Amino acid sequence: MERERCVYCHDGCWTFPTRKPLINFMATSSNGPLFLKAVNCFGEFFIANLMKEVINEIGHENVVQIITDNASTCKAAGEIVTSEFTRIYWTPCVVHTLNLALKNICSPRNVETNKTIYDECKWITEVHMDAVAIKNFIMNHNMRLSILSKFTLLRLLSVADTRFASIVVMLKRFKLVKRGLQAMVISNEWASYREDDTVKANSVKEKILDDDWWDKVSYILSFTEPIYDMIRVCDTDKPSEGRDLQERKTSLIYS
Repeated sequence: MERERCVYCHDGCWTFPTRKPLINFMATSSNGPLFLKAVNCFGEFFIANLMKEVINEIGHENVVQIITDNASTCKAAGEIVTSEFTRIYWTPCVVHTLNLALKNICSPRNVETNKTIYDECKWITEVHMDAVAIKNFIMNHNMRLSILSKFTLLRLLSVADTRFASIVVMLKRFKLVKRGLQAMVISNEWASYREDDTVKANSVKEKILDDDWWDKVSYILSFTEPIYDMIRVCDTDKPSEGRDLQERKTSLIYS
């Protein structure tokens, strides 16, 4: 580590089951990432002191950049550290930044400060909720799941909200199994199975056969593709080619 300058990162604030915050500290260089330590933390000054402690352990002359998530305390802590170590830069994690942007587009909050975005994008939330309802109806019924397996080898995904681009990942899988879903709901097996809510089953069938709904899914995937691709490229421990990143950045800005 002493022979090569590195970028010093922490991967955001996680929590124990007791809700106590936890930060993982890592250093990364061309040799790959290196886990340094995990520490309980709270408040920007406390976090800043932890950052300075780790920087001094590595040697400030070996650190060129601090990367954190976009939490306000992390940003404030980064500014405190860079004011003391003027040759070290603080940068928010690009993956976390893009994921927040994607979430605000695909799942906007209905609050006064976000009203314009909510009014423009709430239809995306409705499409997402439809997809979740369809997935849950099929995945939570063994017989429906068994019927689906006859028409496609792929299964619908249960994607955790904490995963980057979770909504896009789910809708991508929906598009991949579109033909299988449509074949399933017009099959004799679907029509003859009466052991669950037939009203809901008919509602799911109508939505799956709704061309307008699928057009909305395709449109969402189309205009979010540059953001999703950039997240996939950047969410890795391996260095990315500068030219490739610049091309994707240009695509992201002008698409």
